[in-house]
This record gives sequence, C-alpha cells and structure tokens, in this order.
Amino acid sequence: MTARIIDGRRVAQALRARVTEHVATLPFRPGLAVVLVGDNPASAVYVNSKDRAAAAAGIVARTIRLPADISEEALITQIARLNTDPAVDGILVQLPLPSHIVSQAIVEAIDPEKDVDGFHPLNVGKLAMGQSGLVPCTPAGVMKLLADAHIELGGVRALVLGRSTIVGRPMASLLLAANATVTMAHSRTRDLAAECRRADLIVAAAGRPGLVRGDWIASGATVIDVGINRLSDGTLVGDVAFDEAVARAGAITPVPGGVGPMTIACLLENTVTAALRRR
Repeated sequence: MTARIIDGRRVAQALRARVTEHVATLPFRPGLAVVLVGDNPASAVYVNSKDRAAAAAGIVARTIRLPADISEEALITQIARLNTDPAVDGILVQLPLPSHIVSQAIVEAIDPEKDVDGFHPLNVGKLAMGQSGLVPCTPAGVMKLLADAHIELGGVRALVLGRSTIVGRPMASLLLAANATVTMAHSRTRDLAAECRRADLIVAAAGRPGLVRGDWIASGATVIDVGINRLSDGTLVGDVAFDEAVARAGAITPVPGGVGPMTIACLLENTVTAALRRR
C-alpha cells in the first residue's frame, strides 16, 4: 500500500482564494496587527509570510516590532492600544516571547474578540464547551484537511499525540465535536506504539522528529503530521517517519506541504470572521 498524500498547499490555496473573494465583497477592509518582540530570525520570517498573505487577501496588515528587552507591562500597554483601535480586527502576538515575559499574561491581555490565534482562555473555554469562538489556526486547518480528504470522523478512534494548548488540546476538542473517540497521548504515555496502532487517525504534534515509526501505524490509518522540525543539515521533517509511514497509512500529510500552509490560511479566515463579528 502507498498512502494517498493530503496536499495542504492545494487546500490552503483554495481557502486563501475564498477569503480573498469574500474580502472583496465587504464594504471595509479587515485589519490585522501582528506584534513581534525581539529579533528571532524564525519568528521574523513567519511574520513576513503572514504580512504578505494578508496583503494578498486584501487585509490591512501591520507589524508592530518591539525590542527584546521591552517590559511585560509595556507590552500589555501596547496590546491595550490595539484592543481599542477600531481599525484593528485581529491581534496576533508572535510566539515565543523573551523569557522575562510571561506568555500567558500577554495572551490574556488580548481582547478575545480580536484573538485570531484562538489562545485566549475565553476562546479556549468556548471550544471545550462546543460553543462558537475563534479556533486556533493549526487545529482548524487540520479539520479542513480531513474534510477535504473526505475522512469520516464519526466513531473513529483518533489519537492526538501532544497535549499543548496550541495544538493538542484544541485538536482533541475539535475531534470530539466531530464525534470521534479521542485518546490523548504524550511524553508520559505508557507504550505509545501500542496506542498508535489502535488508532484509525493519528494527529502527531509532539515536536520530536521521526517519533512515530511506520510499524506504529495501523494499515490504512490516516496520519496528520503537525510537527515541523529542522535537522542539523537544514532539512525540515515532521514527527512521523514519512518514508516508513507512507507504506502503511491510507492517507498522510507530508512535511513540508501538509499542515503548515493551512495555519496562515486559517489565520486569514479568523481575521475576517473577527471583523464580521465586531461589526
């Protein structure tokens, strides 16, 4: 068996096109503010990608670049200004932040109606309770990939590998809402391989390159690889040993080109959603 490849670039391109068409019909242009603290090269590249994608979709994007030594209080003051700025519909603070700043305090300072990352406790709580709110972009993107690939979720055994508040936990909530039977696994899980073998669907978001081996995957299972890990030679790989997994899985996302492109596409969609709700 050779797995069907789930093409995230194609799905993301289609979503971005729909967002662009939607924005063109609006009597206003949604606004996105991205806050970048410090000079982390990876963060800077990612922020530039978001700026370009937003501009291409007709969203007014601006990046607020702040020094790495800014105080937590000063950063919260900056966010408060954006919360009250009528031209700003979405606020995103690029993570990670410098070690002297408590990230959760910054997330909680963002107006939940402008929290396009979906990380504010109010949005997290709404998701857990099955209520409408802004959903974290990466898990939302995974759900769109599964829908595009016509993967039936009702009753399937789904394993979410990783329990972060950014991916793992919201991913589990979305799968539960889609009527999957969800197991969460993590670094303390006993016999992780056995848990994987029982799953019809694996969402790997552990941040460990090649963690999930081919023989951990049930024949025909769907594998969504959220991991993006850069090896010493510069190669990008996921949390799944792709060459092994592709011979066992029924469908699989590659790295790069799988989940990654969906994150920015869903950010654009969240920004438009936030703009419409505010108005």
